Amino acid sequence: MSYPPPDHAALLAAAFKEELATSRKLAARTGMPEAEALRATLSLRAGVAGLDQLLVARAAERLRSEHGATARRALAAAALARRGGANPALPAWRAWFDGSARPNPGRCGIGAVLEGPGGVRIELSRDAGHGNSSEAEYLALIAVLEAAVEHGVPALAIEGDSQVVIDDVHAPDSASAPALRAYRARVRALLARLPGSSLRWIPRHKNQQADALSQRAVPPHPTEETHAPDERRTQD
Repeated sequence: MSYPPPDHAALLAAAFKEELATSRKLAARTGMPEAEALRATLSLRAGVAGLDQLLVARAAERLRSEHGATARRALAAAALARRGGANPALPAWRAWFDGSARPNPGRCGIGAVLEGPGGVRIELSRDAGHGNSSEAEYLALIAVLEAAVEHGVPALAIEGDSQVVIDDVHAPDSASAPALRAYRARVRALLARLPGSSLRWIPRHKNQQADALSQRAVPPHPTEETHAPDERRTQD
């Protein structure tokens, strides 16, 4: 899973003030272009996780900051509805998704559950190639949305435990993670075919079925079992 490097605008949007200052000093000292100096500064800050993962995390942080007031208003409205006895009906179809990477990045597994009226239950557990944990989470979300479209689901409530991916899907285009835009575009296109659907975050302990399916898809090698732990949650 390879993507073009993020452009200078994306790096500027992600950088903190001190990182911008450091990059300008580096450019002045070495004569390198400012864009290259900023990329080098952020890559150093990202460390082993990599620049793409740093940009994903920064985009999620920015989104939470920008929409904090909106979230507070939504919570207040929900509390008011509860006090008034409101009980909006959930869609009849529900879905849960999860992705894992061994290590991170590494072998990706995806898992998902789709449940509908009359006891309908569809489980997905697949090897998804090589990538990082956010890519695996996105691929799991895409897989369950595709299954919903294939089965003619009118609308569904979707839940997952990746704050990074769910924030990225809901982000305005200007705040989305550059490295994940192809996945985000596919998810949004599928959601457009499922009007009335919702996508929300839940804690990992409430997503155990999808988590087990994603882990089943890529069982650990013996060396992974005895040495490195599964690093699937480094950024999620």
